[in-house]
Amino acid sequence: MVEAYARGAGPAGPAHEPKKEEGGEYTESMLLRSAACGVLQNNCFILADKEGSECVIIDPGMDAVAAVRSLVAQHDLTPVAVLATHGHVDHIADAAPVADGYSIPVWIRSEDRRLLADAAAGMGPEDLDWLAMYVPEPLKDPARVELLDGVDRLDLANLAITVIHAPGHTPGSVLFRVDDPDTATTVVFTGDVLFAGSVGRTDLPGGDQTTMMATLRGPVLGLPDAARVLPGHGRSSTMSAERATNPYLQPFFLDR
Repeated sequence: MVEAYARGAGPAGPAHEPKKEEGGEYTESMLLRSAACGVLQNNCFILADKEGSECVIIDPGMDAVAAVRSLVAQHDLTPVAVLATHGHVDHIADAAPVADGYSIPVWIRSEDRRLLADAAAGMGPEDLDWLAMYVPEPLKDPARVELLDGVDRLDLANLAITVIHAPGHTPGSVLFRVDDPDTATTVVFTGDVLFAGSVGRTDLPGGDQTTMMATLRGPVLGLPDAARVLPGHGRSSTMSAERATNPYLQPFFLDR
């Protein structure tokens, strides 16, 4: 159901290949695991510098708790933060039980913070029926929320995480970029801003097409070719592949 959040998708959605199993691995220089969770198969990621160390949890969406607990235990990790690429329910639905369970903060932009408590505010009318059957838990301690506003870098879990504001899909969308200078490895968690072969839709509440175009021209196309793109739904990619083949990053589209 990637089509719910990607541009240019027909009834079957773009040609993505959501991961069904826990444990997706994308880099040799860091411990990176993923699980596709919930009805919208959101990619929840766990990132650490090595086994037995601290980790961050990125976008724990619907039904992500069990996968998070399994991967954390499997690799003897200690969670230190939940990072939200944006506030849509399929990305933050289980942020509260994960954050409360490990007594860790949730980092999110202020523009999307209200979606932690009001999931319907970020959805379209066609989503309200299924959303009514799934009510995210609120944070037991609202003070656990940390705002990414004005934050360019997070030093967490022995990782230097660059925070890049990338609005358009939602006002508070961000990219999380992690560089490993020892191996020249770069991974970028793009949420619903950039997918393999597509980009985020802008017709949901808070979305803005003009703003998205500015994000694609600036922060997205400014990423290095070698960067591994880890989107919120579907398979991974690289910036070189997206720059060459993604129709929404081509000049004829960006110049419209």
